[in-house]
Amino acid sequence: MAKREATMQRFEFDKVVLELPDHLLDANLTKKMQSGQYEESEARAARMRVKKGSRVLELGGGVGYISSVCAQITDPANIVTVEANPNTLDVIRHNLDLNGASKAQLIHGAVVGRDADMDTVLFRVGRVFWGSSIADARSPSEDVVEVPAVLITDLFRAHRPNIVIIDIEGAEQHLFDRPWPQHVRQVIMEIHPKRYPASKIKDIVDCMSKSGLTYDPGCSRGALLAFRRVFKDPES
Repeated sequence: MAKREATMQRFEFDKVVLELPDHLLDANLTKKMQSGQYEESEARAARMRVKKGSRVLELGGGVGYISSVCAQITDPANIVTVEANPNTLDVIRHNLDLNGASKAQLIHGAVVGRDADMDTVLFRVGRVFWGSSIADARSPSEDVVEVPAVLITDLFRAHRPNIVIIDIEGAEQHLFDRPWPQHVRQVIMEIHPKRYPASKIKDIVDCMSKSGLTYDPGCSRGALLAFRRVFKDPES
């Protein structure tokens, strides 16, 4: 018997089109997609801060929406998106191609801190894609897969991004143990307070401050935190 092709649903945002197979959706996510609320704050922040010529690193590719937004502004060849979930890689690639971002680079792996000594990471694949995350002791074994570990320092060195956009379901807590490089001028990040103590949020903010990046109220909204590099007035 021939393999049945997945049924795709099509959603239209502001100049971005996404196509997703039914098995990656549930009623709540479908409603957000149809209403335009899906990653609304992240898309708004990206449109505010990404400029022509910006080099963008996205940690947590989702289904390719935010990278597609960025590709409307900067050269798609300047965009790198990293995604751990093996079940969404083809969807991300399809949506990038659908939105004229074929030159954007897609990397499979889970981003880890600079001192992580591992080649792979255990990753829990949720039925709905946005329910996936790094596995822990509570993760059902049948939902856990092994994915490549990608050092944040390797990404910085290889791509030298100006803007870093992060949504990795709690794994961001491991990326702020040391100051970030000078070439990073903007960070847009969804934090996940239910996945770690408040002290981790303080660590993130303190690390950004030590990196010369200050709180960006224009982009921040709810659990979306943004930071901008502070440049001294040349006349001061």
